[in-house]
Amino acid sequence: MGIYSIWVLEYGYTSSFPKGVTLHGAFNETARFSYAYVLIKGPGVVAMVDVGFDNVAYGKELNDRFGVENWRSPRQVLGNCGIRPEDVTHVFVTHAHFDHLGAADHFPNATFYIQETELTKWVWAMSLDRKFRWLTAAVDPGDIIRAINLARQGRLVCIDGACEDVLPGIDLYPAYDTHTAGSQYVLIRNDSGRASADSWVLAGDLIYCFENLAGTDASDPAYVPIGLAMGSQTNLLLIADEMVKKVGGEAKRVIPVHEARLKDAFPSRLTEDGLHITEVTLGAGQTSCVG
Repeated sequence: MGIYSIWVLEYGYTSSFPKGVTLHGAFNETARFSYAYVLIKGPGVVAMVDVGFDNVAYGKELNDRFGVENWRSPRQVLGNCGIRPEDVTHVFVTHAHFDHLGAADHFPNATFYIQETELTKWVWAMSLDRKFRWLTAAVDPGDIIRAINLARQGRLVCIDGACEDVLPGIDLYPAYDTHTAGSQYVLIRNDSGRASADSWVLAGDLIYCFENLAGTDASDPAYVPIGLAMGSQTNLLLIADEMVKKVGGEAKRVIPVHEARLKDAFPSRLTEDGLHITEVTLGAGQTSCVG
């Protein structure tokens, strides 16, 4: 067993989401789309990758625009794993779309880590003429203000590039000009080794579904990018390859958090709220949340 447990916690979903957003070219299909974040727990560590959104004010408008169903608060969702939002000390923000940063206020004791480019480029995008509003369709401007307030409180770390051992065995890597200008992914080296034999990548929105890494023809695997990118589709393909190499070529170890079929690939359970908890791996001496 490794150092950390990793759980993907669904906090809402969309029953019929345009598949072309998740897999470039699948324009006439729909699929279930999970809204989720990741809980990481280890000795003295309670961390998260992203925090979802708060279903009030403009967050509620975005919830309705994107058709999110069965939204539940972080307190409800984390409670299914015996965790309170106050227990979380580190949050790794993959990017600043509303469904990844919007619930920051629920975590009063956490320090947040984000690529500096991610924040500055959103300010730039929001300053453009209204004709460019497609760029900011999934951003709550209030979330950028929340990030600034975190900085004022001394709880925001702006990263410039790769940052290794943010916590023991946990590294952050940039994915510039991909899904967003300053996206990043999280590598967990679960045996803490530099050349880890037990590593996992939490990919944020750099991939949405299994087919982004495998394609649709099992006999001829291929990288297929997501359909929603501020930056370059080429960069998305290159980052997909980089993430797979970081886990020794085992694509199953690159986790697409929005993928509704994660529950079928790993141990999982359905909560009383009708949402899934997926246990990617269980750390040494820790209690399962799905057993």
